[in-house]
Amino acid sequence: MISILVVDDTILYRKLVSDIVGAVPGVRVVGTAPNGKIALARIALLKPDLVTLDVEMPEMNGIEVLQEARKAGIGSEFLMVSALTTRGAELSVRAMELGAYDAIAKPDGVSINREGFAGELRVKVEALARRGEIRKILSGKQGAPLPPTSAAAESGKADAAPRPRKEGPCEIVAVGVSTGGPAALLEVIPFLPAHLKVPVLIVQHMPALFTASLARSLESRGKLPVKEGENGEPVKAGVVYIAPGGKQMRVDLGADAMTKIIRVTDEPPENHCKPSVDYLFRSVARHYYGRALALVMTGMGDDGARGAGEIRRSGGEVLVQDEATSVVWGMPGAVVALGNADSVVPLDRLASEIAARTR
Repeated sequence: MISILVVDDTILYRKLVSDIVGAVPGVRVVGTAPNGKIALARIALLKPDLVTLDVEMPEMNGIEVLQEARKAGIGSEFLMVSALTTRGAELSVRAMELGAYDAIAKPDGVSINREGFAGELRVKVEALARRGEIRKILSGKQGAPLPPTSAAAESGKADAAPRPRKEGPCEIVAVGVSTGGPAALLEVIPFLPAHLKVPVLIVQHMPALFTASLARSLESRGKLPVKEGENGEPVKAGVVYIAPGGKQMRVDLGADAMTKIIRVTDEPPENHCKPSVDYLFRSVARHYYGRALALVMTGMGDDGARGAGEIRRSGGEVLVQDEATSVVWGMPGAVVALGNADSVVPLDRLASEIAARTR
């Protein structure tokens, strides 16, 4: 059983979120708070496992609450709940960079409806609840790995062995990441060299607007240009492209049948994800045969596990972030369980591993 405190400055959303999470098995709503100051007092008193935290509030916003809670040594997880606005997205991305568990956009009646919001919120809370139960079970077994949290991982079926790889460095890096991603990407993208000779394509599970804020944040901290991918633009070495939230992104051939271009589409979700890692990885396997490096990082679910297999079978290489440094070892664990990982690497070594393979 995990306990949840719901923080929002509107009674409508306090009730909506409370009703949604309260219906999740193994979850108990222990209270609500209408603003940040009251939230801090109730967090200290109730010590909830999870706080759903409104990003934009009067007096003290969600970032300030998160920072004060961390200063006080409070170990609660924080799930940011944001309006689908540019400011809301920027604050949410900042919160995740500071260690918030994840973020979710409030329904706006256009891009996100109430049913979609409820479904996504339940999935995130269920994943956290499951992780909490697993950690309690393993608490006395130091060094025991957490089992993967996905259907693909639990199947235990390994894909066929890859074909022999071509000699020489890779020509593209494709990254899939979800829960815990913004903070993890900050430990990778800003540490890539300014002279990187290949493009980097990233799928981070996020709503629209959030990915643009993430791109700006990563670019401001590193040496490489970082941007949302645009439909039809050429794929250039030394540029980091992030799939736009709410869209699919893949690699395609240009009109000359030689130039690689970004293709942004409105095709359906895969693995309940849009953008989807599998969608990107399949195209990378097809157009960079034997010359691709895939990286699957922290995240819930199994998006990317099968696409990683396609990259590996085409002669590419697949790295995954290790369980110890992942917020949720669902996506990386699924790749490992399917036999599609070449190496399991700690977060602080990923940038150097990429650099070594792109020289």
